[in-house]
Amino acid sequence: MLMDTDAHNSIDRIVHALIGRATLNLSPAALLLTYTDWLVHLALSPGKQAQLVQKALRKNLRLASYASRCAHGGDQPSCIEPLPQDRRFRHEGWRRWPYNLIYQAFLLNQQWWHNATTGIHGLSRHHENAVEFAARQLLDMWSPANFPLTNPEVQQATVAQGGANLWRGWENFVDDWQRAIAGKKPAGAENYRVGHELGVTPGKVVYRNHLIELLQYAPTTRQVHCEPVLIVPAWIMKYYILDLSPRNSLVRYLVEQGHTVFMVSWRNPTAEDGHLGMDDYRRLGVMEALAAVNAIVPEAKVHAVGYCLGGTLLAIAAAAMARDGDHRLASITLLAAQVDFTEAGELMLFIDDSQLAFLEDIMWVQGVLDTTQMAGAFQLLRSNDLIWSRMVREYQLGNRQPMFDLMAWNADATRMPYRMHSEYLRRLFLNNDLAEGRYRVDGKAIAVSDIRAPIFAVGTERDHVAPWRSTYKIHLLADADEVTFLLTSGGHNAGIVSEPGHPRRRYRLASREEGAAYIDPDSWYERTPVQEGSWWPAWQNWLTERSSGQSAAPAMGTEDYPPLADAPGEYVLQS
Repeated sequence: MLMDTDAHNSIDRIVHALIGRATLNLSPAALLLTYTDWLVHLALSPGKQAQLVQKALRKNLRLASYASRCAHGGDQPSCIEPLPQDRRFRHEGWRRWPYNLIYQAFLLNQQWWHNATTGIHGLSRHHENAVEFAARQLLDMWSPANFPLTNPEVQQATVAQGGANLWRGWENFVDDWQRAIAGKKPAGAENYRVGHELGVTPGKVVYRNHLIELLQYAPTTRQVHCEPVLIVPAWIMKYYILDLSPRNSLVRYLVEQGHTVFMVSWRNPTAEDGHLGMDDYRRLGVMEALAAVNAIVPEAKVHAVGYCLGGTLLAIAAAAMARDGDHRLASITLLAAQVDFTEAGELMLFIDDSQLAFLEDIMWVQGVLDTTQMAGAFQLLRSNDLIWSRMVREYQLGNRQPMFDLMAWNADATRMPYRMHSEYLRRLFLNNDLAEGRYRVDGKAIAVSDIRAPIFAVGTERDHVAPWRSTYKIHLLADADEVTFLLTSGGHNAGIVSEPGHPRRRYRLASREEGAAYIDPDSWYERTPVQEGSWWPAWQNWLTERSSGQSAAPAMGTEDYPPLADAPGEYVLQS
């Protein structure tokens, strides 16, 4: 009996999913296309080849000259310095022979490969970025800092401790391996429990559907600002990153400043939820949460806040509301959130038609994108810090990094439904439908330019997920009466969790008034002065200035939305 087309497609998808287990979910076709594109263009570029030969000769001469100077003794200036973010060779042992030659040779080789994988005329930008990234990953894997025989810091510790560091490292490795096999959290995470040490701001679950629990937090002031705050976090993360320990909880800070705060807590989807799409998240998440807030705090507009993917979803919902004449939002705050994905950083390396089709087949079999699959992709973006440096520190030096609240939260990962993640990657990342006016809600296109509520956008300087120049593009898309942009120090998570009193924090802040000319991000950066400290008070003042006064705190829930449980609720505890 002949099989139909669906049956043939199912066979292909199952095969791709099996292959994905051996290729870390990377498409072999995408890898081959990338490598072939680079190799063919390089082979057809004799000028580039000659340049690389010249660079190789010059680098070898520089290294030989450096070795000759070192032979005469004393400290000699290096022939190449590590990049500012590269901390692998800071130990003083790397200044002694032969380790100085080893690490200098490695850095020169690393620089040569960067030249070999970039600047090739005709090579597509996507393939150039991908092959440069792959070469960097391979070089990082074979860095002399990763091996005891070529790492003076490990050798020094081994001699000083009689090998005790290696024994501790072995114990750390075995413990991590056992935890990984058993599906347990990293060592020390058991001391950070949601509802006990984390996510402890008092509140109630006032609404629950299949996808969200809505938390309303108890007031701590006699009077509150009339407009409540609704926070929509990303469902790629647990919401309590914004309610970590009491000392660095954004939720607690807002409540103490007299704001009525509501928080969306997303359900952790299972394989049975694979059919849920982006519009389900908009409808069951943002819109039903907003309806509950309107019922509990009637006749008041809402300050809506979206973080990361939650901010993108909020922008979609707000654009659809503006199109339909729905004016319930007093303001919109986007925390490290993108609405234009043309410069979405190194995550774009994993997004093309071939790779996305391969990933879709893997998710089709599983029903969801698993937590380990997402964690692996994010770790690759910072492999030096999250993989190799950690391996050296914990398995060779035997030094466990103490667990802290943000690290414990980071280990509490979530899954992504097949349909939603596919739509998100295709419609937003790959096709950029939202920025280009093709994204449809209820069958009709939406545009960010329809939003008129004031917008406050936050970018972070070292963001690998939503690069700040990408988040800055809200200036190009929004025709709101006011757009305020704030750039804070830190990364995608640590930059947002920036409580007052946190050391070494700084930010830049400027508003674009209606009718003002566009300023490109680099010019904006140069002309906007640095302000020391946390950005939270500046944002809180911005919210207060756009509130209509104060009133008595609303009740916790209503007859139609009665309290169902204490915060943090049930969904956040799902693993």
